[in-house]
Amino acid sequence: MTNNAKTYTIDVHHVTRVEGHGNIRINTRDGVVEDVKLCIVEANRFFESFTRGMTPHEIPWVVGRICGICCVGHQLSATKAVEDAQGIAVSPQTVLLRKMLNESQFLQSHVLHVYFLAVPDFVGAPSVIPLIKTHPEVVKRALRLKKLANDYTEVMGGRTIHPMSNTLKGWRRLPDLERLEQVRNRLAAAVPDLLETVGIVKTLKIPGYERETEFVSLKHPDEYALYEGDVFSSDSKSSVPVSAYRSVTNEFTVAHSTTKWSRWHRDAYAVGALARVNNNFDQLHPEAKSVAETLGLKVPCYNPYMNNVAQVVEIVHCAYNSLAMMETVLNGGLQEEDIHHTAQAGRGFGAVEVPRGILFHEYAFDEAGRCCDANAIIPTSQNVNNIEQDMKAFVPLMLPEMSQEELTLHMEMLLRAYDPCISCSVHMLNIDFVA
Repeated sequence: MTNNAKTYTIDVHHVTRVEGHGNIRINTRDGVVEDVKLCIVEANRFFESFTRGMTPHEIPWVVGRICGICCVGHQLSATKAVEDAQGIAVSPQTVLLRKMLNESQFLQSHVLHVYFLAVPDFVGAPSVIPLIKTHPEVVKRALRLKKLANDYTEVMGGRTIHPMSNTLKGWRRLPDLERLEQVRNRLAAAVPDLLETVGIVKTLKIPGYERETEFVSLKHPDEYALYEGDVFSSDSKSSVPVSAYRSVTNEFTVAHSTTKWSRWHRDAYAVGALARVNNNFDQLHPEAKSVAETLGLKVPCYNPYMNNVAQVVEIVHCAYNSLAMMETVLNGGLQEEDIHHTAQAGRGFGAVEVPRGILFHEYAFDEAGRCCDANAIIPTSQNVNNIEQDMKAFVPLMLPEMSQEELTLHMEMLLRAYDPCISCSVHMLNIDFVA
């Protein structure tokens, strides 16, 4: 077989080191690409149905169970949506605590993905396990940073996974300031580990493939938008309110995916760390901007493999921003707040950035104050279309130069670069049957 007449049948079932079940199918014949598909085969989760009949207070804690990795983000987005529906305004203290809780999740998730899921690809290891022998200090550093982030979440939310301290109007139990100070000191002392992380990522050989796409994220005039903001498009250079999120996502179905796909101004768009850095670079912490320069991340960047680099940039941003927020809390103290609320009718919308991208929640309540309608659109369901478009663009470029094994690895790396949470992405589909 000549180099230009490659016939490959690639069927990865299921891709490893991602959350959930997804398959990659690629067929080439005589050097011509015939078929490229990213198949999501996860079953529907039906969380939107679970919320029917629930009270406003119950919903954020229940829907946080959609995911064990992004549980904080689901809880916060749902809390904002429910508060919007109930006409609840929260205090600056509550907003600050929620921002801290959200950034603790970013540190948890980005450290997990970069060290344990992505780095093995770049060093030729099937998983992080072999690195325990070959790179023990790297693994120890990863575990230190992950434990620190876990403890940060526990202090803010009451526990590491599915925290229960945050609620409507405020906090059921305020963070312990003595423990928060301990976490602050540990985070400040972890700066050398962060710099070593940057050094490791700098040595990785990132594939150089690019495809221009639309980047979508929250945007705020005063800060790097992770908790607050409107929905911004890199194509239109403009924003729409969160309440208009359905005009952004425009969900539709394809035969080979249980996840609904999204598109806005073009055939597909991307959300996540790279989208946020592209859209909000000027608002990054100065140390994070310096890391971006060190790692060769210049905006706009259209290389999806660089999403892992963008995650490292955000690790540094969240670390320094969290230190500043911790100082504010420790210097000013915390005040108990009235969190009593009587349920009422209404509809509301909420969005936060989670590690994998922008997350939307919407809830409606009837006159009895019970939930009667719900919708949640997850970052990965917004990304799946864009990932497949990347694959379709890159396979013809890679085919002449790569063996079947190399091509398979690069497609798996591409999927993992997006850090997908596939189980979260499969949500309920309403079908109207016409006789």
